[in-house]
Amino acid sequence: MIDRERILTKIAQLDSYLNELAQIAPSSFEEYIRSIEKKACERLLQISVEAVIDICAILVQSLRLGLPAEEDDIFEKLALAGLISGEMAKTLKRMKGFRNILVHEYGRV
Repeated sequence: MIDRERILTKIAQLDSYLNELAQIAPSSFEEYIRSIEKKACERLLQISVEAVIDICAILVQSLRLGLPAEEDDIFEKLALAGLISGEMAKTLKRMKGFRNILVHEYGRV
C-alpha cells in the first residue's frame, strides 16, 4: 500500500521550497554569481532534490519494487515498473548528482 500521507507531505514541502526559490532566484547566471542569496538558492535546490528522491524512495518501498542497492537504483526500479520513463530516470540521476555537488561543494560551486 502506498504511504499517501508521507508522499503528500513531501510534495507540500517541495512546493514550498520551489515557491521560495522562485521568489529569490536571480534571472541570470551573472546575477546569481553576484547575488547575496546564492547560498539560499543552493540550499533550496538541494532540499528540493532531496524531497524528490524521498518521494521516489517512498514509492519504491510502498510498491515493494525491491531493495535498492544505492540511491540511483530507486529511479531504475521506478522506470522498470513503468512508473516513470527511462528519460525521467536519467533526469532524476542528474538531479541527484547536482545535489551531491551542492552538498559536497565539488569544485566550489
